[in-house]
Amino acid sequence: MTLSAEEGEALIARVHLRNLAQADAGVVEQIIRMYFWVACALQEAKRSVKRLRDLLFGPGRKAKTPPESAASATSSEALGEGEGGSEVVPVAEAAGCEGEPAASEGEASLKPKGGHREGTGRLGAEVSVGAERTECRHEELAVGQRCPVCGQGTFYELPPGVERRIDGHGLLSAMRYALQKLRCSACGETFTAALPDEAGTEKYSARARAVFAVSRYDLGLPFYRLQGYQAMLGVPVADATQWDQIEQVGDCSYGVFAYLERLAAQGELIYQDDTSVRIVSLMEENRQMRAAAEALGRSRPTERTGMFTTALVVQVGERTICLYDSGRSHAGENLKALLEQRQASVDKPLVMSDALSRHEAEEDGLIRCHCLAHGRRQFSDLEDVFPTECQVVIEALKQVFDHEDEARDQQLSPTDRLAYHQE
Repeated sequence: MTLSAEEGEALIARVHLRNLAQADAGVVEQIIRMYFWVACALQEAKRSVKRLRDLLFGPGRKAKTPPESAASATSSEALGEGEGGSEVVPVAEAAGCEGEPAASEGEASLKPKGGHREGTGRLGAEVSVGAERTECRHEELAVGQRCPVCGQGTFYELPPGVERRIDGHGLLSAMRYALQKLRCSACGETFTAALPDEAGTEKYSARARAVFAVSRYDLGLPFYRLQGYQAMLGVPVADATQWDQIEQVGDCSYGVFAYLERLAAQGELIYQDDTSVRIVSLMEENRQMRAAAEALGRSRPTERTGMFTTALVVQVGERTICLYDSGRSHAGENLKALLEQRQASVDKPLVMSDALSRHEAEEDGLIRCHCLAHGRRQFSDLEDVFPTECQVVIEALKQVFDHEDEARDQQLSPTDRLAYHQE
């Protein structure tokens, strides 16, 4: 039987494949076992991906530390000694500074990097300023008592050790009082036991109302989510009830808000901006105005239907006051109302905003500053349509931002910073 060259090559390939399949059956079984082991390990989530990678392929190579001679040479070149320099110039002298010499650039590059950033990681016991404190003392030992171990020395007191136990509670807790009732068998008069003094007279305490307000407007928890969470803990509170209690907190804060407005009106720097908001009562007014306009044959009402939240961030000395006002008024109208409380003897404030007309107020009583970040963003959005024209403006604004970085690095005062930009 005679085979062609192609048939011979195909026959040899089939023989090789059969031999490989027989020889590698154990290897394939090991690979399958390894696959299922890795899958189970990942599902258990007991190992991080990095530890699992090190377990499978071994730890990676660590970066080599440059020798001391190389580090010193690097620092010498950084100080401008040249190849033939024999004297070592301290870094402080090279920088024109007095005092202790600082570390060279080579030494700085050898410092270990990584680890926890400042303010991250585990927190010590000293940060728990709101924790209840309990002193635990020895029941059988006291200061001045002889040591029961050696029988020679006496005890003296050391700073106490600290242990913490952290427990969990609901945002709201409730106390249920069972009031005993007695009834006269003759006249039918009922006598109910009095509540203890610590129970108070109101169903919802001031602390509970504060928790409602903080949960909604600081933690950002919707009413229905807090309602479901408290229901799981056996202390359900309806979402409508939460709103009623928060409204009482808001009524109490109007006096504080009015006082902050008077302080903010005297500020030297004011940031203003608008954002859209949905107010249920105003939305109902909009429906009524649209219905009235349609009855008159108009396509839209003539009254203003927009709803805005104006943020006024005011710098008053070393303090920053943030005021928020929601309604139909624009940022310029809210700023005008704020500046009406400004004293005549105070200089004009700097007002920072974008160039929209809705931010305009009584411009004679302020110094208007337009935000360059808003302006640059508008040109960046139009760059695809007008690439050449927008690039001219973007490059011009880039110089301003570069000058601002330099002023910030030099930590210039506001007056020096303005003079630097003007120059």
